[in-house]
Amino acid sequence: MAEFTMPSLGADMDEGTLLEWLVGPGDLVHKGDPVAVVETAKSTIEVECFETGTMTELLVQPGTTVPVGTALAVIGSAKKRRPARPTPEKAAPVEVPTSPGPPSPPPEPAAVPPPAPPAARQPGHLEVGPLVRHLAEQGGVDLETLHGSGPGGRVTRTDVEHAAAARAGTGTPRVRATPLARRLAAELGVDLATVRGTGRESAVRAADVRQAAPGPSVPVVPTAATPVRPAPAGPHAAHPSEDRAAAMRQAIAGLMSRANRDIPHYYLSTTVDMAAASYWLHEHNRGSPVGERLLPAALLLKAAALAAREVPELNGFWTDGRFTAGEGVHLGVAVSLRGGGLVAPVLHHADTLALPQVMTALKDLVTRARTGRLRGSEVSGATITVTNLGDQGVETVFGVIHPPQVGLVGFGRVVDRPCAVDGLLGVRPMVTATLSADHRATDGAVGARYLTTVARLLQNPEQL
Repeated sequence: MAEFTMPSLGADMDEGTLLEWLVGPGDLVHKGDPVAVVETAKSTIEVECFETGTMTELLVQPGTTVPVGTALAVIGSAKKRRPARPTPEKAAPVEVPTSPGPPSPPPEPAAVPPPAPPAARQPGHLEVGPLVRHLAEQGGVDLETLHGSGPGGRVTRTDVEHAAAARAGTGTPRVRATPLARRLAAELGVDLATVRGTGRESAVRAADVRQAAPGPSVPVVPTAATPVRPAPAGPHAAHPSEDRAAAMRQAIAGLMSRANRDIPHYYLSTTVDMAAASYWLHEHNRGSPVGERLLPAALLLKAAALAAREVPELNGFWTDGRFTAGEGVHLGVAVSLRGGGLVAPVLHHADTLALPQVMTALKDLVTRARTGRLRGSEVSGATITVTNLGDQGVETVFGVIHPPQVGLVGFGRVVDRPCAVDGLLGVRPMVTATLSADHRATDGAVGARYLTTVARLLQNPEQL
């Protein structure tokens, strides 16, 4: 037995609100499966399970705010309850004569059914993910009757949706929505077809229904152990989006105040010649399809990651009074949100990604960060963070370190500037790279080595 607890999704997170469960009691979950949606002060995040087993009990109701580390559910062994299989009738026992006599004729052998074809699935044996199982429950679809179109006959989401549409007598699948969202929609009289979903593949979530409801949000019943914090009432009560923005600003203010108070920062900057990188980028994009073209941000991020690998003193954490090097280079990327505030999702093992992979991952993270669809593993574990305000017109940015990290890299806008090259005055594209570093972990010489490595890599883009 293991407990699934409210995770810490950042150094500034002390508590979280469980918005909805993506699994139910009895569901088989695997390590890495999203099992719940949690709202923090900064974002709405899908939280993955870190154990493989069966969800035995859900301990916290959706809508409840609990501290980090609170048990949310109990996970048992990986044995999933399945319907009992019909057992073949036992053959009647053969009587053995007690006195000599003519031998009885041997019983006729029972008819043996022909073996099932290899693709046939035995009753009760069905391997599907928790999300597909929930979709089937919502649509009233019996998974045992479906023939999966996925690899090895696996039942996919599309199979379930088509079966649900056929069952309802319609030609199109019904609106994607979580179970809690459907219940709230029924209670609040909201037509799900008119709600814009912010979940995975545009699925409607409970928060979307509450926002679309014409009246006040439906109250959530708290558990006895974890009461829900009451919302302000009256004509001057804040709009949910205003509450969210205020909570985010408060969380950012608290973390940055602590960082400025506890971390002895030192700051360095250098100007990097981007002529070679710009030429390489132009040649690469000229021969690539539109969807595979790179932005300068991909080169900057990859250079920052490779430099962190070469200068590991800046790639890690300051905890318990000492520096601990990170296991791999996990690059936090500061992303500004449309409603204000920022989050820093993580590019894991960024130093090992090819430039096209960095570009694809960056686009994906930015899109999902701004739509509240990040996962727990994507907002924690960063070993060094990069902030890039070049697209906002800023030429130089000195950031505040995100504890417990010991370094933050800043990039500004690529600007054409006059400079001397080989004794001649010319105009070259330049970018200012900055470093904010923790003086407890390193000194200026280490920071200078890091920025020198970044400059060298950007001036030799073929090494990225």
